[in-house]
Amino acid sequence: MVLNQLSDQVTLRHGAKLRSRLVMSPMQTLSGLKGGFVSDDTIQYYSARSQAATMLITEFHYVSANGGPAYVPGYPEQLGAYSDEHIDGLKRTASALKKDGNKAILQIHHAGRAAIGRYINGKDVVAPSAIDFSFLNYPVRELTLEEIEAIILDFGQATRRAIEAGFDGVEIHGANHYLIQQFFSKLSNLRTDKWGGSLENRMAFPLAIVKEVKRVVEELAPETFIIGYRISPEEVHGENIGYSYKESIKLIQEVDKCELDYIHLSLATGYNSKPVNQEKTYAQLFKEKLDSKTKLLIVGGIFGEESAKDAVENYTDLIAIARGTMIDPQFGKKILEGNGKAILHEISPISVSYSHLTDGLLEAFSREDSAGFSPLPGAESIRYFHTGKYDLL
Repeated sequence: MVLNQLSDQVTLRHGAKLRSRLVMSPMQTLSGLKGGFVSDDTIQYYSARSQAATMLITEFHYVSANGGPAYVPGYPEQLGAYSDEHIDGLKRTASALKKDGNKAILQIHHAGRAAIGRYINGKDVVAPSAIDFSFLNYPVRELTLEEIEAIILDFGQATRRAIEAGFDGVEIHGANHYLIQQFFSKLSNLRTDKWGGSLENRMAFPLAIVKEVKRVVEELAPETFIIGYRISPEEVHGENIGYSYKESIKLIQEVDKCELDYIHLSLATGYNSKPVNQEKTYAQLFKEKLDSKTKLLIVGGIFGEESAKDAVENYTDLIAIARGTMIDPQFGKKILEGNGKAILHEISPISVSYSHLTDGLLEAFSREDSAGFSPLPGAESIRYFHTGKYDLL
């Protein structure tokens, strides 16, 4: 059996060619201006990572005015793609990422109950159901039927903007407890209409978005335009279960019928993690249910060449690197040039300038609590960079 190699060229379902199996995972840059517009800091961050991997996925961009921003209060905002006014900034981002010939993917998203910026600005926060969550210090309002239909169309319009801006594809963000996952979860979706209740009804919103994005792509995009879908394979909080991996596999099997290019598993516990009492990894369980033309992309715990190599040899078609590319913007370039041993695995005072973190990210990761994000290896060494200028009292 011939094992996958990191340097393999990969052809996706609709003809897009990737120079390797390496992907830069979407990560919030804490760099947006009010209203979700890009800043010079945003562009400098992405420009520095144009060779981090062969396919480069942006941070999440909210597609509806009521879909964000989801961010650390006080810090620079989440980026948006909810109006044509954002197209110029999207063009700048796409151009920065593509300048060395790699593929740029726009991640499109709606925060639902996590749109804390709505609450901060005195606006209502929307969700599938009006539930008083203990972890939120603000109320949420149940979406109307008309609003649900509008959000589905908003995903399509954000896709149109991605096409016009020159992106090579979009990734639908259905993971990490945001709106699409909120509809799929029986913990957050208590609706009794066609959008909630049975597993089939809870799958309806994600599938409607996939179909709308696919419709826009078929109408407006080049034939090789890439579509991906990101999912958290389980939602389990102790005895509280929003959905199991068996249920999410059923959703992905339905998504797969729409003939996307890839499925992206968000694996917080590592690329080789497994469900409880299962011998197979999440990656293996999902991979065996996908058709032969749909690639599996996984992310989780990759900081160097050896773990990336293990992932593609044993578990997946494509491997995404998150914090690893935040620390070393040349992660992919070094591997493909045979210099993987030179990858930086930890942030340090000496490497801060090389890492080209945005001002917001440097402030966040130099905090003792990393502003709620998973800490960067070596972060304790950069504590003295923290000024507190974005920290709310």
